Amino acid sequence: MVPKIPAKYRPRGIDFLYEDDDVIVVNKQPGILTTHTRRMEPFTVENAVTNYLRKGNSRSSRCAYLVHRLDRETSGLLLFAKNEESQYRIKENWQQNTKYYLALVHGRPRREHDIIESYLAEDEDLYVYSVKNPADGKLSRTEYLVLATNRNVSVVQINLLTGRKNQIRVHFAESGFPVVGDEKYGADQVEEKRLYLHAQDLAFDHPFSGRRLSFHSPTPPSFYSRFGIRPERADW
Repeated sequence: MVPKIPAKYRPRGIDFLYEDDDVIVVNKQPGILTTHTRRMEPFTVENAVTNYLRKGNSRSSRCAYLVHRLDRETSGLLLFAKNEESQYRIKENWQQNTKYYLALVHGRPRREHDIIESYLAEDEDLYVYSVKNPADGKLSRTEYLVLATNRNVSVVQINLLTGRKNQIRVHFAESGFPVVGDEKYGADQVEEKRLYLHAQDLAFDHPFSGRRLSFHSPTPPSFYSRFGIRPERADW
């Protein structure tokens, strides 16, 4: 069910879409951290959901249990558990879940439908890159389908087969089609107001009932108004 959130627990840029006794699903805007980093920023989606669960009671032990994360500049769907058992069960079955993203990338991929695969590693500066030796990285697989294109950019729907840090951004940048607005891995020459990467669809089995739950976050209008092409969802 969609929770009725009191105004004081409704943080800007975060929409609560679903809640039951075990899970919470939210939709976040770009520019908001999922969880804290080394800098220990106080405002994160994780902290906001925890604050909502505690209802202002500083003595409460209730908290949001992180299941997965999105980059700060990525918008879209996030799933949190409300207890450790739910978190454990969801993570144990994570490969059975469906995670579709939408992205705008520079240029046009050579293949309309393909899987990008590599082993990803991270250096001490938190920069993620592909390595040839499997022992030096983690296997990462990104399936994509081109939905629309013009001479400058393409809209791609992405089926995230593994969930590594910065995986989508690294795979497309290294393939020669960086995500539009990606200052870290791309090579934008036009200033953009956001990273054009959106976690659009999420489906998972409830950790206790086993019921399949599916959620969709509408395409941000800027994805097609900025570049004059309108993406259409595809069934895989």
